[in-house]
Amino acid sequence: MRKGMSLALVLVMLAVATWAFAAEKTKIAVAANDKMPSAAVSKQAGPAPFFLFFDGKGKMTEAIENPYKDKEGAGKLVAELLGNKGVTVVVAEGFGGPIVDVMKGKGINAIAFKGSAEEAVKKVLQPK
Repeated sequence: MRKGMSLALVLVMLAVATWAFAAEKTKIAVAANDKMPSAAVSKQAGPAPFFLFFDGKGKMTEAIENPYKDKEGAGKLVAELLGNKGVTVVVAEGFGGPIVDVMKGKGINAIAFKGSAEEAVKKVLQPK
């Protein structure tokens, strides 16, 4: 009886941990023209002025200036940066081929969206 209760407790703890991990594994990066959630989504991810980061609940967690926005091959460099930050989804109005190839290799999904960063995140998080 005691062994069964211990096993049940372990299973409940495992289920809770799995659910928490699933909710936290989503990390969205939005290529944006400013540091605010109301900023317009940038036309392209590689040369975007800023990246806004959101968690799986839609809360903005960070905003950074794109250190590669003016560099040759910005798309590949940005894909590496976002992959190192644990990003799972990137939103921009459009994407060039090189950045998409690198993102795919890192398991990052590219989503095209025109509008504000906050609207983009709501769209990404909508149930399918």
